[in-house]
Amino acid sequence: MTIPVCLAKAFIMAKPWKTIDSIDTDEGVLELRQRDEYDFLITIGGMVLMNSMANRSEVALGQLGCKHLHNHPRPRVLVGGLGMACTLRAVLDSLPATAEVVVAEINPAVLTWCRGPLADLTNGAANDPRVDVVIGDVAEVVRNTASNARAKKFDAIVFDLYKGPHYHTDKSNDPLYGSRAIDNVRLALKPGGVFTVWGENYDEGFDKRLCAAGFTVRHERPGRGGLRHVVFVATLATAAALQQAVRKNA
Repeated sequence: MTIPVCLAKAFIMAKPWKTIDSIDTDEGVLELRQRDEYDFLITIGGMVLMNSMANRSEVALGQLGCKHLHNHPRPRVLVGGLGMACTLRAVLDSLPATAEVVVAEINPAVLTWCRGPLADLTNGAANDPRVDVVIGDVAEVVRNTASNARAKKFDAIVFDLYKGPHYHTDKSNDPLYGSRAIDNVRLALKPGGVFTVWGENYDEGFDKRLCAAGFTVRHERPGRGGLRHVVFVATLATAAALQQAVRKNA
């Protein structure tokens, strides 16, 4: 007997969640749950962080951050936050085989999940030979790159973090979205580099801080219906544009 698609979906939704793994963190228990072959949740303290069946904005985040690098001879990209590696998959699919992608993930358990039970979701994105996963804070990676004149800069920086910018963000000192952090991002990028950030909602203050740091900013809402998450796309001027501006103001 053939089961109608609508009934099949209802049957999948009715299945109970099973906890695959759980880790104690300072913010609560971090859990990986599953109820069908490709239906996963990551939760923390009982709050859903990500759902494998609803990742449109995460995929768009990776594409918007890296599509300009498809023909680049050897692009270098930083991804903050691994999650289920859906953003990483979109980044990799936008880049040539010569690319170098650094992923900063603060919890090693997430990397284990992405290389284990979640691997089939993204065709093994976390195991791609172009990828180097650093267990640590992406803010520190950005800060170290910005402060070291000899450090290799990035062509794109992509923030896929479960807490995006919002109106409570400390305007100056927030380690990810404050003005000082944005200055570090600017210094860690090459001219013409792109900084893309996932947010649950649009935040005008973050937009203004990006513009004040010299970025040209637009935002996209890639979801469908209801509450649609936002992707901030911030672009630095190219080296040629910077030179032209200097000559104009000389």
